[in-house]
Amino acid sequence: MGTVESLLTPTEEQEQGTGSKTMSALKELITLIKTNASSYMMYFALVVIMLVFQIWTGGKFFTAQNITNLFNQAAYVAVLAIGMTIILILKHIDLSCGYVAGLSGAVAAILMEKAGINVWLSMLIVLLMALAIGFYQGFLVTKMGIPAFITTLAGMFIFRGLLTRSLAKTGTIIVTDEAFKGMCQGYLPDIPGLHLGFHLVTMIIAVVAVLAFIWFQCRSRAHKRKYDFPVASTSIFVAGMFAVSAVILTAAWMLAINKGIPVSLCIVGVILAGYAFMLSKTKLGRHIYGIGGNDQAAELSGVDVKKVTMFAFCSMSVLAAVAGFLYTSRLSSATPTAGLAFEMDAIASSYIGGTAVSGGVGKVTNAIIGTFVIMSLTNGMNLLMIDISYQYIVKGIIFIIAVAFDVRSRKK
Repeated sequence: MGTVESLLTPTEEQEQGTGSKTMSALKELITLIKTNASSYMMYFALVVIMLVFQIWTGGKFFTAQNITNLFNQAAYVAVLAIGMTIILILKHIDLSCGYVAGLSGAVAAILMEKAGINVWLSMLIVLLMALAIGFYQGFLVTKMGIPAFITTLAGMFIFRGLLTRSLAKTGTIIVTDEAFKGMCQGYLPDIPGLHLGFHLVTMIIAVVAVLAFIWFQCRSRAHKRKYDFPVASTSIFVAGMFAVSAVILTAAWMLAINKGIPVSLCIVGVILAGYAFMLSKTKLGRHIYGIGGNDQAAELSGVDVKKVTMFAFCSMSVLAAVAGFLYTSRLSSATPTAGLAFEMDAIASSYIGGTAVSGGVGKVTNAIIGTFVIMSLTNGMNLLMIDISYQYIVKGIIFIIAVAFDVRSRKK
């Protein structure tokens, strides 16, 4: 009597082999999700939030205009979240960044509209002011030994007072400079003379981005295999690249059928790329993670902890100034309420993006996903005209769930 395998026809053997491969890939996917739950949870949360609001709003969420608005609304929080992630990795915190952003936007508006100073010179002056603020707070933390929580809490009161005082006589200042307003209201130009019904430059950039993503992923996979690091199977790897590429192309198409890529998205993209490279490829990035993991061990290894911490606070304040420009540009005005709870959204974005509460772990790219989680909630609830009080409650619940999940997953 022959074996079971010998009784199978070639077609049955192929079907069994295909089924076996499918089950193997499924098991690998489940294992991958379990072992990287803290990394994938934010993506799952973002997809669920977007789908829920798409249903609840009757299809209003996934429209070209709303997706464009979402990118513009998220820009200033994303910039703050990038800087906040660096601070949190180092086990510090900056509660003043919201009002540094508000003050920066107000000072820029005063310089442009009241003093008649050129827009670029005005922004340069404000950036230097923000750098001085960061140096001041970093000095108190590194040289005076005052905890970052106390230093920046005091800074929050000081800069809120300065913001209110700077606009006390004029109130809200309307910004009329078109170049400044273009930071959060402008779009990349398309190729002139074309009437295709969509923004061609946007789709070209999206295709280039997808090709670059695929190249970097393949290069990273080859590098890991060279040194015998574990990698996902080919099927899972290809499926992952396909999913990400589909998301990029879909988002780009939504932008292309509206007005194209917002300038604010380009600004965030450049800042994100710079900080991601710094954290993953430079000595400074390794020092930041090393200090966050164990500052005493890092110092004994020759790392200048005080200089790295000073850099983090100066970087946070400068990015807060950029966020202030984006927010003021979007509103076309500087208001006394600018900066209110900005730091809370930035902190929540970083933690939802997987930054460890204990420090030493975090990625600026994941902080951007956390930003879209927070801003998608805000955007969706605004479409449903939900009262602001309930919005704060919902965001608070999402925040505590994300942090609790992170803490428990890291304990395991």
